[in-house]
Amino acid sequence: MAAAPRKIEIDAWRNLVFPNEIRKFRKQRNIGSLLELAEQIPDLTYIRLSKIERGEVFARTAELRAIAAALHVAPADLLIDIDKPAFDIGNWAEPIVGSDHVDPESDRIAVLIAAAVRARRAADDALTISVLEEEYGIAPVILSRIENAHKPFDRWNDDVRKALRRLLGAKDDSALIAEVAALHADGKLDDMLPLVANPRSRIAKTRARIAALRKELAATEDSATDTGADTASPRPAAPPTPRTVSAGSREPLETAVLEGPVPVLDAATPAVLPAAEAPAPASKGHSTTVRLVPVYGSALPDGLLARTPTDALVEAPRGAGPRTYGLRIGRSTLGPGLPGRAILVVDPDRFPSAGGLAVIEQDEGLRVIAITFDRQGQTLGFSLNPDIEVALDAVDPGRVASVLSAIFE
Repeated sequence: MAAAPRKIEIDAWRNLVFPNEIRKFRKQRNIGSLLELAEQIPDLTYIRLSKIERGEVFARTAELRAIAAALHVAPADLLIDIDKPAFDIGNWAEPIVGSDHVDPESDRIAVLIAAAVRARRAADDALTISVLEEEYGIAPVILSRIENAHKPFDRWNDDVRKALRRLLGAKDDSALIAEVAALHADGKLDDMLPLVANPRSRIAKTRARIAALRKELAATEDSATDTGADTASPRPAAPPTPRTVSAGSREPLETAVLEGPVPVLDAATPAVLPAAEAPAPASKGHSTTVRLVPVYGSALPDGLLARTPTDALVEAPRGAGPRTYGLRIGRSTLGPGLPGRAILVVDPDRFPSAGGLAVIEQDEGLRVIAITFDRQGQTLGFSLNPDIEVALDAVDPGRVASVLSAIFE
């Protein structure tokens, strides 16, 4: 008799690896928005801080110290002992993810597909990440989300589902679901299932990293004590005020790049517009080229923006795509998440990811939205003023652009 296939374990909290106390102390200090806290930590971008507070990424020791200094607490107080009986990841996550419930069947299918793709790659050394991108059209960031079951299969767009059908040899979506179910029944996914959505793996990783952070913090404090140095984290200095320049200026600008899990463009990609080149100040005989891009933007009703040319230029971050431009916003459509006076640097050649900002092209104009996932893995974009939610998976990717940086005026 054949052995029973491995039971599918689904970790509903698999994206939350770093539960912490940042939000609790932020609320206690009456810091109403994360942006307000980010303004006090100039060396930490808003997007990075958001991911840390939400538990989506682990903080580094230096980052913990900077956050703790801004909150006037000890860095170790921001860490949570996940092994305490009173700790419950669901209760901790409630203010972050809300009360949405995962559809168990959709989650099960996503996990089986993740395991099947991993097994397919493990069985064929030729299926490298670059081959999957070039021949199947599955970008690395998409592959990572597929292999970690971050999104239900039916939430993927037609191109991704078509690529998965081709990769797994299925003629349609129903056949693909039947195929991965059969692979599971035959025990062919047993080696891969523990690598996907396994709560023990997440808990072990979280426990180990938090323990390492405690050790690193303690070692730093011991070292400072031995040398007589002040162990308190310094209050961060106020960030420099970014500037805009007129079209005739050659001054470089300072920008705060918004971090996010997006692939960096190949170094060979043209990234300089000849008409907007400006030499940066030389240093020790070296010189660099600053790329300036045009700024557009004028207000339309309902929180929309028109792509109206202005006389300003802004600096594009290194590696920005050839179609990058600046977009001036004049109102706080995202509420406290983004000030009403800012210039966004927008790259139409990059697709946004959760925790970042995006600009979508609608028939009536451009709309700035914040990006998140719901508990079922659907990519959502939203604004607060007006209160609008967009199912981003249903939007033509050609009409969606990623925000690379923000310059606050």
